[in-house]
Amino acid sequence: MNRRDFLSLATASTTCSLWVNLNGWGADVSTAKVAAPDFDAVAPVRPSSSPLPHDPHLTVVDLACDVFIAGGGMAGVCAALAAARQGTKVVLVQDRSRLGGNSSSEVKMHIVGADIHGARPGWREGGILEELRLDDAVANPQRSREMWDLLLYDKLVSEPNITLLLDTTCVGVEAGDGVIHRAHARCDKTEHFYRVAAKQFADCTGDCRLGVVAGAEIRRGREAKSEFNESLAVDRADQATLGSTILFTARDYGRPVPFIPPSWARKVTKDMLRLRPIHSWEYGYWWVEWGGALDTIRDNERIRFQLLAITLGVWDYIKNSGEHPSSAHWALDWLGMVPGKRGSRRMVGDHILTEHDLMGRQGEPPDAVAMGGWGMDDHPPGGFDRPDLPPFKTVPPPHPYNIPLRCLYSRNVANLWMAGRNISASHVAFTSTRVMATCAVMGQAVGTAAAYCVQHQLRPRQLAQSPSDIQALQQRLLRDDQTIRGRRNEDPGDLAKKAEVTASGSVAEADPANVINGWVRDLPGRWENRWGALLGPEGVWLQLTWKDAPTLSQVQLCFDTGFQRELTLSQQDSVNAKVIRAPQPETVRDYQLQAQKPGSSDWTTLVEVRNNHQRLRRHTFEPLQVSALRLRISATQGSDTARLYEIRCYA
Repeated sequence: MNRRDFLSLATASTTCSLWVNLNGWGADVSTAKVAAPDFDAVAPVRPSSSPLPHDPHLTVVDLACDVFIAGGGMAGVCAALAAARQGTKVVLVQDRSRLGGNSSSEVKMHIVGADIHGARPGWREGGILEELRLDDAVANPQRSREMWDLLLYDKLVSEPNITLLLDTTCVGVEAGDGVIHRAHARCDKTEHFYRVAAKQFADCTGDCRLGVVAGAEIRRGREAKSEFNESLAVDRADQATLGSTILFTARDYGRPVPFIPPSWARKVTKDMLRLRPIHSWEYGYWWVEWGGALDTIRDNERIRFQLLAITLGVWDYIKNSGEHPSSAHWALDWLGMVPGKRGSRRMVGDHILTEHDLMGRQGEPPDAVAMGGWGMDDHPPGGFDRPDLPPFKTVPPPHPYNIPLRCLYSRNVANLWMAGRNISASHVAFTSTRVMATCAVMGQAVGTAAAYCVQHQLRPRQLAQSPSDIQALQQRLLRDDQTIRGRRNEDPGDLAKKAEVTASGSVAEADPANVINGWVRDLPGRWENRWGALLGPEGVWLQLTWKDAPTLSQVQLCFDTGFQRELTLSQQDSVNAKVIRAPQPETVRDYQLQAQKPGSSDWTTLVEVRNNHQRLRRHTFEPLQVSALRLRISATQGSDTARLYEIRCYA
């Protein structure tokens, strides 16, 4: 048996996704077989090109795709899924063995965003991030970070349009006339050197790794107040940014567990913690922050050492100072070795997002594609070494804000996008946009926009300058449940908007016609954009009726998944107490879609779903002329009220 036959046999049984029954993207996905990755393409038996003269031990592999993405944090994961689901071929390179960036098991930071830890209820992000959060809440009630890693890995390797290259770093590009033609990436673990040709490129690395090698215009540090007239900026510009953090987890072992710190651990005193109170120690601490006054890229090893020294010093204080005697039975069970980085470099786009955009002083951007909302959350660059300063200062925007497309592509490299903490923003605006939920929705915007540019043969700037293309892109994003504040479904292809809507009943103010008004979220206590009905023994139904009996082949449903609550994966008990790590009780669990043909009074069942936990569900079937469509709901995940935000229908 040769190597190729052995590898084919070894992967023949791995054709079903571990998490595929949880995926809410389409009706047929629960029974779909997912082929194993094409390892012969990424690790060919015979090299496709001659060896590199400077390193003949590397195997050169030539790949081609539509969209090349560097960086596999939340921005890169969502960008890759969005672009692939739009039908484009994607290559994603990630320089670590784990996806998810700071949310992965290597760092263990929980994902936060526009709802500000639940303080702004009703504004949790939708789209791909919501899909991932809902899947994790159901399949990972034990709060395992490694299972979160696996979920992200499974999502990407189960998507046939994505080629995933882990442990692979972007090291260069081939470019000319301000356009990237091929990206170079290197995996030393497998000794492969990849040359990837693509039409569109996206930097989701956080550190602008792809942008730097492509010659993109970069800025770093903090701008002076005078540059953008930002009240929250510093008086004089400098190169400082936010520092990095190393986290830990601990647990109660039920017996005394001593702790002896290494000789190089910091000696932490009570006075150092005066503005950094310790209330619990199962998970800590974001305020163990250091290195903002250094170069957080080139000084990473120095920063890692100091963060470990501080973290172990804080744990020594908890265990041995006598101030926390109830910690006697507690011991560390995990200590991070990868600093969770907040800031480094940022690329410059056609628009630099500033404090004025976030505070709503500039008006709504016409090219809005994503939503942010975390406070402008600045930290002293000295971090833990400045115990005299509060560890953070935050100014929340008055409401969630929109992020324009012009902040998400390079102004001097014509086919280069960026998503994540490296977007085109001032330091003040960056302190809000840097959080992972916002990075994720920017990733979905960039992936969708890059696919749109491939399909319409556009460059990013051409897209941004075309009102008709921007409107089409926004409607595509809204169809995929991306939130753009103030934008509603106006998709001319949505046939549900032409129907009369009736229902078996409704709770007060929950008009059945709400499901075609174009909006897909309500603030707590309101029923302006949902239909709801109390479930009885026979269930409830909502019906669309058409006079002209259109031909349908797809129905899309948007259910209520409890946006008024926080939904994140955290090792911190106080955060987890606000999270339901199970199907969200408001969500419709069991339902049918039934159709009535013209001239008939009989109902034909098109789709029957059991155990749904997702917000967005799409169901595709053979084209069928219908005079009426009925959604029958028989059970929810716990609520006594069935709820639906939107129904869409397409030919």
